[in-house]
Amino acid sequence: MATTTTTPPTATGRTDAPTRREQILKEAARLFAERGFHGVGVDEIGAAVGISGPGLYRHFPGKDAMLAELLVGISERLLDGGRLRVGEAGGDPRALLGALIDGHIDFALDDRPLITLHDRELDRLKDEDRKRVRKLQRQYVELWVTTVRELYPDAPESEARTAVHAVFGLLNSTPHLAALGRRPMEELLRRLAHGAFGALATP
Repeated sequence: MATTTTTPPTATGRTDAPTRREQILKEAARLFAERGFHGVGVDEIGAAVGISGPGLYRHFPGKDAMLAELLVGISERLLDGGRLRVGEAGGDPRALLGALIDGHIDFALDDRPLITLHDRELDRLKDEDRKRVRKLQRQYVELWVTTVRELYPDAPESEARTAVHAVFGLLNSTPHLAALGRRPMEELLRRLAHGAFGALATP
């Protein structure tokens, strides 16, 4: 990928061109997801971005550091994006839930290799990095649960929390779904997510 290419918006809405470091991480995520962490060599990652394997060491000390930055980084981006949407919603829980759903759909469609990578390789992280990921994820979940409980105050906390995790499972299933095209998939996932939360409404 040339450095002049404009990337699609990420979980934080960024649209500027990726740096060389980000290019390396993107290709590493793709290759790790396709072949597994141990099935990919540094030379292959370098070749994917047009530099030598040893040249990667100017950016990362090794594959372990790439994996850690990928998994910690996406957890940070999701949480930061969620917090940004809280501020933009102006205290309207319905608007906020819609924005959270849309933001997570963008992640699920744009960063499918990271979903696969998280499912397969999280346990390979050092304890400190894995705990960091889990902490960030808990904070992200709580942001959603708080929003859902404000919108559906009669729903028990346990049901609201279960619904949040169920919607995450739905949205994060994108690596396993047939390609429908970006817009149809986005619209379908949005309807399914809102429908799942709508089940919390008091009959």
